[in-house]
Amino acid sequence: MESSGMLRWTLHKKIEQNPSTSCVLVRILVKELERAERGDLRHYIIPLLHTLMYTLIQAPCIPDELCARVYDFCKRLLTLPKPFCTIGLDYASRLQVERTAPGTLYQRMVISEQSLWSAPFPYQEKIFIFADPELLPEAICNALVTDTEAAQVSQSPQGCMSFVVTHALQAALGDTCDIHGLRARLQALAPGDVEHWFQQVVAAVEGAASEGGSDRGQHMAQLERIYHGLLGSLPAGNAPQEGLQGTPLPNPNISFHLWTEDEQLWKELVLFLRPLSQSCEPDCLGQELDPTDMQDILAGCGCCEQSRFSVLSTDSGIERDLPAQDEPSAADTEPSRLHRKGGIKKKLSPLDSVSLLQAGSAVPAGKPPGKQPRRSGTAPQPLAPLQRRHTARVMLLGDDRILGRLAQAFHSLRKREARRVFLTRRLNLQFYHIPVLPGHSSAAADAAGPEGLCEVAGYLGRADPWYESNINTLCHMIPKLASMPSSPSRALVTDLFLTDVIAYYARMGTQPVCFQVHSVKVLFRDPAQDPAEDVFLTELLTQVQDSPSHRDLNTTKRKSSLDGPGIDLTVTYRKVVLSDRHKELALALRSTGLLMKAIPAEEAEGLGCLSVTITEIIRINNLAGRSFSAVANRFKAQTIKIGSPEQRPFTVRLDKDSRRTYRDVIGLEVSPCLEPSYCLQKTKTTKFNLHKTEDMGLVKYLPKSLLLPINTFAGVIQ
Repeated sequence: MESSGMLRWTLHKKIEQNPSTSCVLVRILVKELERAERGDLRHYIIPLLHTLMYTLIQAPCIPDELCARVYDFCKRLLTLPKPFCTIGLDYASRLQVERTAPGTLYQRMVISEQSLWSAPFPYQEKIFIFADPELLPEAICNALVTDTEAAQVSQSPQGCMSFVVTHALQAALGDTCDIHGLRARLQALAPGDVEHWFQQVVAAVEGAASEGGSDRGQHMAQLERIYHGLLGSLPAGNAPQEGLQGTPLPNPNISFHLWTEDEQLWKELVLFLRPLSQSCEPDCLGQELDPTDMQDILAGCGCCEQSRFSVLSTDSGIERDLPAQDEPSAADTEPSRLHRKGGIKKKLSPLDSVSLLQAGSAVPAGKPPGKQPRRSGTAPQPLAPLQRRHTARVMLLGDDRILGRLAQAFHSLRKREARRVFLTRRLNLQFYHIPVLPGHSSAAADAAGPEGLCEVAGYLGRADPWYESNINTLCHMIPKLASMPSSPSRALVTDLFLTDVIAYYARMGTQPVCFQVHSVKVLFRDPAQDPAEDVFLTELLTQVQDSPSHRDLNTTKRKSSLDGPGIDLTVTYRKVVLSDRHKELALALRSTGLLMKAIPAEEAEGLGCLSVTITEIIRINNLAGRSFSAVANRFKAQTIKIGSPEQRPFTVRLDKDSRRTYRDVIGLEVSPCLEPSYCLQKTKTTKFNLHKTEDMGLVKYLPKSLLLPINTFAGVIQ
């Protein structure tokens, strides 16, 4: 299926170039789906269904009887196990809305991706592409920046609004719609007039879609009135019969970021939620924040039972900032205990204060969310309907090392949200991964090899064949496109393929695969040095450290000649058993290194355990003398503790990243990383129940483990 991704892209490009064939292609795809269902060929169902739905969104007009066949097929998927029933339910609900109000799926996609304001559908989406400049060559980063910017140069809000109006009217009126006259009319209008007609179309389509069982004929009549009002003096029924004309699907709003700071992901998400009405100078957005300033933003109260918003005080605490008073009051003449000292008022950047978080919140500052008090005898006010959240699609380009940084950033973000909820209430955060191998060689790349640096992408490809066909093929293609000389042909290829594949992945990849994040506690040789706590996603590697001093070096050589290479280690681990019972085992051995892998090599293995490989040194005595052999000792563990009885140091490297290497280590503890909100709530519960260790109250319903979700097209197909 390596060429399936290219065939899918070619099919959708043909629909854009020749929209009149969309109905024929949809009928063919529906027949192939029904044939796969009859033959129980389930591995074809999800790729065909994704291709069909993307075709339906792009198609100018689809007959209702054809949509009904697709809708019935999606309902039949509800009897199958996951992920078929999950995807079937999602697409069945979308098709139900599309049948009621044709053009709704296209309209909502363009409005959210282009951040077009509309009261009936006020939701936004944005794609954030993150790449580590230290892991990818500069040529690849520059090429990706150029291509993502070039894909959006020709797009304007007025043009996208015209696309929405044109597509909605043609989806409702079909062949009777004069597309050329409609486009000419919209191009001649002023931007304000285009927005007026855009708002009218959006209100009509969203009104019909929200009612659900409303009369489709009434909706068609309303759009027909808008159509005639927009064309003005042109008489009705004189539209040239030119067949269906396609409306381009604009590229989504994509921003490319070179990941140079640890807090950069969180800052970009906060800026995305920044309300549009808040005025700010452009140069203020580029001001950098220190880590201490970031802590001040979310330094919420951890001892309160409920999260609350801090009240922003406008009092600087400096005496000269007090407003002038005309007449001194009696209280001013009395000596007070507290006197204000002269000071310097610090000018804060827009991101440095709590006002940023309060402005982005739907709750008034100083008032916690919850029930509003009411007077006795008055009827209770109806609850407001649940509001959808904005969507941030974070796409990571690179190998397993950038996913290790993502695990760190995600753990830090979850800790912030546990102390004080801000992003979670307003943002639907989704992660994507496109594997890209570095063009230059490095120590980690040479040791792991090309396949070893993309273990996560390999697992996702084995779990989801459609991800393997569409995304894993970019692993070697992106460096080739970046190495092409700058020319019109290169711009044509990258603009037509790379950007389209990224958009297709972000739009249709909605099924997550959850990876367990593991925490590690590192103990150092120096007693004065505090233990370090970190997390990793893919692997942990330990190796014997060379002794820097001559005394240690001589001792090491003498010890190695007697006991062999390596160091003595004590290993205590909890073995993985089928009954899920706790079985503690202990080992004492001599080893030169240890490797823990969290990504299974086989699809059938689970993601919740560690595959540990210890290189054990075994001494062999024979007539020729003493010799040593290295034996690989393998086992699976949930938690593991390693120590050096002789205080001999070793190094620890996380996620194949040489920048995340700890030296002078004499012990470490590895366990599944717990969800910070679970830890915080459990700490509050145990304050009042000191003698009970099991989970009680709300803690029982909170997720215990910290899982990093990475979206694919199908999730894990059983």
